[in-house]
Amino acid sequence: MGKTIYQQELNASYKDASKSPLKKKDLKEFKGLDFFPIDTSFIVKARFTKIKNAPVFKMATTTNRKPLYKEYGLLNFTLNEKNYVLTIYQSQNDLEDEAYKDFLFLPFTDTTSGDESYGGGRYMDVMTTDITRDNTIVLNFNNTYNPYCAYNEKYSCPLTPRKNHLEIAIKAGIKAFKKL
Repeated sequence: MGKTIYQQELNASYKDASKSPLKKKDLKEFKGLDFFPIDTSFIVKARFTKIKNAPVFKMATTTNRKPLYKEYGLLNFTLNEKNYVLTIYQSQNDLEDEAYKDFLFLPFTDTTSGDESYGGGRYMDVMTTDITRDNTIVLNFNNTYNPYCAYNEKYSCPLTPRKNHLEIAIKAGIKAFKKL
C-alpha cells in the first residue's frame, strides 16, 4: 500500500527547507519519513467527555519554555478488546489565534516509544469540530507525527504527560527518525 495523503503532505512539508524542522545535513539526505504500514485497526471511535473547569497549567517541555495548556477532555476507546483513556489538551495560546483556535493536542506514548517510535512520544492533532454531537470522535493513529525536537534539539516540545502512556504497541503512524 502506498503513502496516504496525510503521509505525502507531511513528507512534502519536511522536504521544504523553508519550513522543515530537519537539520541541513539531514535535509540534504532526506528521502521521506518512515511510517509503520497503514493499519485500519488503529482507527478507533472514542467517546469524548469534556473536562469542566480544568485549571490552566504550565506544560513541561524539552526546554525551559512552559506553554499554557488546559485539559480539554477524556477520550475513551477500545483497542484489541482492551479499554484505554487519553487526555486531550487545549493550548491557551492557540485560542488567541483564529487559525488554531479549534486545534486540540493529543500527545501519547506507548510500548514502542524509545524503540520503534520516538521516546518522547508522538502527537496527533484533533479539531474541536471533529467531535460529533453524540460526543464521539475518530482517532486515526496512522496520522501521528513526531515533535520537532525528534529531528532537531533547537526546538522546544511539550513532554507527553505520564497519564497518556498506553500499555499497548501502537504500530501505526510515524516511526522514530534516524538521524545521520
